Amino acid sequence: MTWRKRLFDLFFASLLVVVLGPVLLGLMAWLLLKEGRPLFYVAERMKGVDQPFALWKLRTMQVVAQDTGVSGGDKSARITKTGAWLRAKRLDEFPQLWNILKGDLSFVGPRPPLRQYVEANPELYARVLKSRPGVTGLASITYHKHEAALLARCTTSAETDQVYSRLCVPMKARLDLIYQRHQSMCYDFDLVFQTIGNLFRRG
Repeated sequence: MTWRKRLFDLFFASLLVVVLGPVLLGLMAWLLLKEGRPLFYVAERMKGVDQPFALWKLRTMQVVAQDTGVSGGDKSARITKTGAWLRAKRLDEFPQLWNILKGDLSFVGPRPPLRQYVEANPELYARVLKSRPGVTGLASITYHKHEAALLARCTTSAETDQVYSRLCVPMKARLDLIYQRHQSMCYDFDLVFQTIGNLFRRG
């Protein structure tokens, strides 16, 4: 990560913490009222082949004793009504400002993968994770709907894992590497504005 990109992340994350802090507190109070505790979902993700970190989100699912793999149709029944709304607006990702300030994430980059997929594809992710993982990115913008449609049809965790490993991992990596080759501050601004535009179109 260049010092310009890191400075960009620190400046805008700090600004958003001040501006959106009251919104996050309001969302937390609303979530507590509607769903109770815990308010946060904290999960291991990877920012390097051997570099795990704790990714923070607002909780959108019912709590279970053990949770593995990506979210597919097999987990759809666990998504709460409040959680579905938070996900649709991507408001569940507000706490990731903390991850940006810590340096785990950038605003723009590949979405941080689960350890199981990194361990299954170490050479591929060694290339992808040369870019700092991000809250949004080229793959998130261009492939998210198709990925969601593919995974929504899965009815078991094994099927979800198979579809994600066979179809989603290589396609997202391909897009992430395209981003990596063309990364610039102007490109990052463009992807951020595309993300914001998509959120308004969803609304």
